Amino acid sequence: METLLVKIFATALALSQVTTMPDAVKTEFSPDRDQHQVAQLLQAGCTHMMQAFDIENFNLDDLIEIAMDDPQAIGGESNAFRGINFADLRAAYRQFCKNEEVETRVDLGDVIDFYNKAAANLPDHSRLKGLKLPGTSIVLDGKGERFAEVFEENQRRVWVPLADIPDHVRNAFIAAEDKRFYQHKGIDERGLIRAFISNLAQSRRPQGGSTITQQIVKNLLVGEDRTYERKIREMIVAARLESTLSKDEILEVYLNSIYLGRGSWGVEIAARGYFGKSAKELTLEEGGLLAGLTKGPNYFSSDRQPARAQERLAYVLTRMREDGMLGGPERNEAPQRVSPPLPVMTSSERPRRDIGFHFVDQVAREAKSVAGIDAITASSYTVRSTINGQLQRAVEESLQEGLFRYERRAGRLEFRGAEVNLGQALQRIEADKKGTDKRPPWQQALGNARLPLYDVHWTPAVVVGKMGGKKGGAWRVGLTDGRILPLLVEDAKAQRMLALYDVVLVRIVNTKGKTAAAELRVRPVVQGTVVVLENKTGRILAMTGGFSYPLSQLNRATQAVRQPGSAIKPLTYLAALGKGLQPNTLINDDSITLPPIGARRARDKDYWSPKNYDGRGGGTLTLRQALEKSRNLATVHLLDGGIESKPEASLNRICDLAVEAYIYIANASATIRSCSVPNRCGPSILPPSMRPSQTKGSVHRPTSSNLSSAIAKPSFVMSERSLQSIPSIAPPSISSRP
Repeated sequence: METLLVKIFATALALSQVTTMPDAVKTEFSPDRDQHQVAQLLQAGCTHMMQAFDIENFNLDDLIEIAMDDPQAIGGESNAFRGINFADLRAAYRQFCKNEEVETRVDLGDVIDFYNKAAANLPDHSRLKGLKLPGTSIVLDGKGERFAEVFEENQRRVWVPLADIPDHVRNAFIAAEDKRFYQHKGIDERGLIRAFISNLAQSRRPQGGSTITQQIVKNLLVGEDRTYERKIREMIVAARLESTLSKDEILEVYLNSIYLGRGSWGVEIAARGYFGKSAKELTLEEGGLLAGLTKGPNYFSSDRQPARAQERLAYVLTRMREDGMLGGPERNEAPQRVSPPLPVMTSSERPRRDIGFHFVDQVAREAKSVAGIDAITASSYTVRSTINGQLQRAVEESLQEGLFRYERRAGRLEFRGAEVNLGQALQRIEADKKGTDKRPPWQQALGNARLPLYDVHWTPAVVVGKMGGKKGGAWRVGLTDGRILPLLVEDAKAQRMLALYDVVLVRIVNTKGKTAAAELRVRPVVQGTVVVLENKTGRILAMTGGFSYPLSQLNRATQAVRQPGSAIKPLTYLAALGKGLQPNTLINDDSITLPPIGARRARDKDYWSPKNYDGRGGGTLTLRQALEKSRNLATVHLLDGGIESKPEASLNRICDLAVEAYIYIANASATIRSCSVPNRCGPSILPPSMRPSQTKGSVHRPTSSNLSSAIAKPSFVMSERSLQSIPSIAPPSISSRP
């Protein structure tokens, strides 16, 4: 028996069951004992489908005869019918639908084997009960203005309850995708027939006849591979889902999960992206446009294909009128305009953020402890943070340029290649005869380029040729504003490696002749970090954890294990004051050597002989002077008898103070004691006294006395719709809606 015929009959077996006995679908049959039962199921399914054909006023016998007389008349070049042997189908039709005694090539044992494998290990449909998919959270800056969106890949949505979606918007989607949504039980056999007949009549874009329930199952449970196995699984799980969720629950999941173009999943975020409003404010035409996109967001894109979008909108409104969904007899009976105008839409270009990626990552990490949520993308939150966007940009620009210059001074810069090459992009632009952009192709390609280091603030430039066209001459580069400048390259290796249409990063400088030039910039290997705090409040105004977030997501401001450096000195002097020393107590500032801690046999090189920054020493200083001048030798003298009798005990006392002041957080006594080796103490943005505790479903903040004793304060605080709001000393708060 042909493999394709086996797959078709296995799919027919699934369809027969879900349409005739949806509450008792079997997923496994015996290839030997159950062939008679399978034949009966196929006959029952065929009888049911013939009745549906009659309802839709289609004569199945006539279609079969046409297929036998002229197979090309049925479907033509349609992919939906490619490879089907109509003679075998006709024999099976006579056997199972007409109950005639005919000799067929249908081996029900093979059909059962294929069906059993396809229907094995079905996903659990019940997990869609009460489902809330990941959402998009909005991070606001210190002024309350939008700074960033946070969402998982392919999950940019804001979940809204069905009650917040107007009836005319719901009806638009039902009319466009599933006319009998409230009548069928997961599979609409009449819809399948309409799709089948439509595919017979045309060869373009075959229709599938899937219901809204089937689309949910495909998108969320069984996957989107175009196979008979997936279709079998999809039909069975859809029938089961209808017995678990109500129709309104299914529709709510659908309207919040469907992709509608412009990077929008769900009707709420799509309404904002296309029309700048929430779903509950959509007009009939706006809802109809979104509903029309479900069939193919790119194919019917109002941005790229407005004529198709207009035609699709007319189709949706016509279907609504035919189904009496337009809200009144006058509108339902009014003649349909041939081409309804597209509703006014917002710009399709979303602003691309290029700053603050390490900071937003830290916000997401803190959210777990501050609001007690699993993830900031678990729902749709609005986060008020403390970041200053203008300062954040200046910090990143300064760090990137500083790291580059540091490596250039050290002679360690190495050009490893261009960011991208635009050769192929230029060919596509030059081949587009319909293009209306009058800019040079290289300028168009550069403007459309998406560079891998999207948060590096040097200027992108494309190599367009050499000065005077001479071989070996200096390169020239073009900028997005159309200027062409000479490229200043210090590295001969880079000069040789560059090629036409390479994109490099540059900094615009003025030469001695006061003419502009582009100075090549090279990615440094060395990393760095910057944190800017507001002294009075401890709020984090800017934070960058490395040269570029795409290169390294490690936030060196909060995650790197590093030496505290002179930051340990205030704690050292605090410990000394705690032992009774006074600001005017005199301490030595001369040379000192200490043995290694915990070593039984120490070599000469293991001893520590610190020095002051200026290399000088000697004499005595007051405690206050030593701290003001950050003198290393004087500080080490305090460790050796000024705080405790032994340096090791002094270091442990300093670590205890660090923990008490919430500068370093340790989980166990052993970890605390490891602070004797300073770089083992890990930093924390949020002290324990500022973390919320859960009691009977509510979130509580610590007392104000605990807050006032904290040295550092968090970069933000948040609350969730299902939790109580969290009062804070930093700008509040989080709501569960952007």
